Amino acid sequence: MSIGIIGAGALGSNIARALAKKGIAATISNSRGPASLASLVEELGPSIKAGSVEEAAQAEIVFAAVRWTDAEKVFTALPAWNGRIVVDGTNPVEFLDPNSPDAKDPTNPLAAYGIKAVDLGGKHSSEVFSQFVPGARVVKAFNHLDVNVLPEPKTAGGNRVLFYSGDDADAKAKVRGLIEAMEFFAVDLGALDVGGPLASLPFGALSTHNFIKL
Repeated sequence: MSIGIIGAGALGSNIARALAKKGIAATISNSRGPASLASLVEELGPSIKAGSVEEAAQAEIVFAAVRWTDAEKVFTALPAWNGRIVVDGTNPVEFLDPNSPDAKDPTNPLAAYGIKAVDLGGKHSSEVFSQFVPGARVVKAFNHLDVNVLPEPKTAGGNRVLFYSGDDADAKAKVRGLIEAMEFFAVDLGALDVGGPLASLPFGALSTHNFIKL
């Protein structure tokens, strides 16, 4: 099964590291083009190659690993998804300039972390994200852990828990299989409308929790 990663920042690069550790092949991409990823793919070894965003988007499972503020622009510019699986790793937060007034806003409980929540008008993030990828089968996953721990699915004598949710049983089964191949302990949170809000940063009840299955 082919895998693409759209976004090569902290999330995308650490997903690629986790895949590379298990020898799982993937194509990683960013807006600056494959040449900008030369040092990363050299680090990761032969299972990870650099490609264009369009090439990564043609994979059977595509990781959405871009910032929320870029997601609509990036994904609505791509061709029809035709039932391919998109793993929504986004969270509805905006990163703040540390010198901006927003970074010192006393009404923002997240200002100390350099982010603020994006107002989605009462919708959850995967509900909105799904509109950017019409025809895709969306599975929410890889968004609730600190990205820096993704390359280390085994720790403290057990396996890190990774939540996932979605509305298509076959898509969820394939993503679960990939999660388990990466040696995480997969936990199904149900449909997108249930699991999406539970695991989504910044306010999901299960977000940021680093559970270990012993």
